[in-house]
Amino acid sequence: MAMKMKAAVFVEPGRIVLDDKPIPDVGPLDALMRVTTTTICGTDVHILKGEYPVARGLTVGHEPVGVIEKLGSAVKGYREGQRVIAGAITPSGWSNACLCGSGSQDGAGTAHGWKPLGGWRLGNTIDGCQAEYVLVPDAMVNLAPVPDELSDEQVLMCPDIMSTGFGGAERGGIRIGDTVAVFAQGPIGLCATAGAKLSGATMVIGVDRLASRLEIARRMGADHVIDSSRVDPVEEILRLTGGRGVDVAIEALGIQATFEACLRVLRPGGTLSSLGVYSGDLTIPLGAFAAGLGDHQIVTTLCPGGKERMRRLMAVIQAGRVDLGPMVTHRFKLDDIERAYDLFGHQRDGVLKVAITP
Repeated sequence: MAMKMKAAVFVEPGRIVLDDKPIPDVGPLDALMRVTTTTICGTDVHILKGEYPVARGLTVGHEPVGVIEKLGSAVKGYREGQRVIAGAITPSGWSNACLCGSGSQDGAGTAHGWKPLGGWRLGNTIDGCQAEYVLVPDAMVNLAPVPDELSDEQVLMCPDIMSTGFGGAERGGIRIGDTVAVFAQGPIGLCATAGAKLSGATMVIGVDRLASRLEIARRMGADHVIDSSRVDPVEEILRLTGGRGVDVAIEALGIQATFEACLRVLRPGGTLSSLGVYSGDLTIPLGAFAAGLGDHQIVTTLCPGGKERMRRLMAVIQAGRVDLGPMVTHRFKLDDIERAYDLFGHQRDGVLKVAITP
């Protein structure tokens, strides 16, 4: 096996370049995955722009589909050559946070076992998967075998955006018969829309400024779509609900305007489920917050990871409950990843998600 591999490396703000790096050594609990398909996430663009800090020289990317190349000496239950995915979040499985069911906040190695965002390692605190190979830590916790009949592209959304979007619906506690609004229909918002529908919501309202995204939102399960560049979405949602408001409002962008709009359309006792990555302080409007007496819940979610989560998401796709195929709008070779970043980072040509292959 060649000792070097190609990898997309963070150099400095504004520069992610394709470079040669050594193929990683495999520790006892790790697995080396040969990456067959990966993608670029909005978070990677935050890294590229310097809005989310990572170490210089880090390989970016956290959405791997591939084949087990080599197993650590202590890893059981897998075989080399097996098709697998790993979640964007790769918890240790043994920290206090993991044992409380909070794997995304995994504090393995800390005295108390908790760390904000600690489960997000790939392309954050360790080398990620926009490369020919990626080292998956704690392989027995994180590797999920891919059913033979599912293609790489069919499961490409499972590691991150499907897990995150569905997580927003789940954390919102959506019940059968609920009315749900989803603000922003980017990849995460579209998955939240699909998740709301699957959770039993009987009126799902998708909000965005782009007609092409609203069209896909309908395919993902939105009963109503609102073009927020044309109408005030808060007024329109209150009109659609007869002034009642929604049971659950999902925020999938990460800016003050959508966070605030979510609160303004919530019925008393409703839940604001926030998925956005915010880059500044948020303020809460007094009236919408009912002076702190409206029985509202505000919950946040970081993508759930681990192999059981991945198995469940692949089961949803295998059963035909949701088709995320329309999300992949562009395809690139790893050699062209800088061009892929340019397209995705500038959101040109109706891009939703790109598939990167060797």
